[in-house]
Amino acid sequence: MEIRRSALSGAIRALAIAALLIIGAGAGQAEEQIRYFTIGTAGIGGTYFPLAGDIANAISNPPGSLGCEEGGSCGVPGLIAVAQSSHGSVSNVSAIVEGGLNSGFSQSDVAYWAYSGTGTFEGREPMRDLRVIAALYPEHVHLIASKASGIASVADLKGKRVSLDKTDSGTYPDALLVLEAFGLSEESLAVEHFKPEDAAAALREDRIDALFFVGGYPAPAISELAETTEIVLVPINGGQVDGMLREHSFFARDAIPDEAYPGVAGVDTIAVGAQWLTRLELEEDLIYQITRALWNPATRKLLDVGHAKGASVTRQTALDGIGIPLHPGAERFYREAGMIR
Repeated sequence: MEIRRSALSGAIRALAIAALLIIGAGAGQAEEQIRYFTIGTAGIGGTYFPLAGDIANAISNPPGSLGCEEGGSCGVPGLIAVAQSSHGSVSNVSAIVEGGLNSGFSQSDVAYWAYSGTGTFEGREPMRDLRVIAALYPEHVHLIASKASGIASVADLKGKRVSLDKTDSGTYPDALLVLEAFGLSEESLAVEHFKPEDAAAALREDRIDALFFVGGYPAPAISELAETTEIVLVPINGGQVDGMLREHSFFARDAIPDEAYPGVAGVDTIAVGAQWLTRLELEEDLIYQITRALWNPATRKLLDVGHAKGASVTRQTALDGIGIPLHPGAERFYREAGMIR
């Protein structure tokens, strides 16, 4: 409840500030100069939501703001960007192509599946209008269990109460791939489909034994859970992972370090890239300006003092692991920056 209350108050503060800026702009600033730009995230207890908030602040430049050269906003003139919570990657890509979102965060595997009509999107029309603005950071597959459950490996999940996240999240298809690699299925578990913050509450209240979450560490909901409940990170490693990596090249071996969550030992796991997506029809110049604002040195300062994962969002890795086309506006920026030819 506290997370929801904080997010709501933060949204109210942001709207109030935006309103004051607009009023303060005076009669000379016509309302049609203002443009809103949404960034779809996931549940407010994950990593996408706070990081998207940091990026939204960086690329926004409401009418009446001080200019970049005056120490003010270095965002896109007239733009007000907003982080919008959702069920995650799968719902985001659908909302982007359908026009419900201007942009959104997604796991690289989900982006590729959506674009190609494969994987979890098998049998659906390929979303050929999806385009990339930037690769962001690696997302780690978290398997979190209560200490009391005795779960120490993926195999121990058999017969346990486990949240696999919402079915239109990015976590859900990856959780199924992990279960499959270890010879398990949804039918071998008592499955729940909670968003991260709700799954954390359910584990705290002993309504589930474990939960899957794919995201950058530290995730707010998991950090809060670790402070109130004895939990363990369960490793996702061994020969079963070798087979996963051979079949699904978007996964890579990685680790969640000790103390990423208070008092919790780190583990070996697998990771997949997070990407910022939009759709082809958005104006080239708008996405060019947004990309330029994202990689402005002033944004670097905001990312470094915001969510802990912001430090991993770098221009040097902006094109890593991209399996679908860049938006023409983003491509123009990277070409001018000498990052592509």
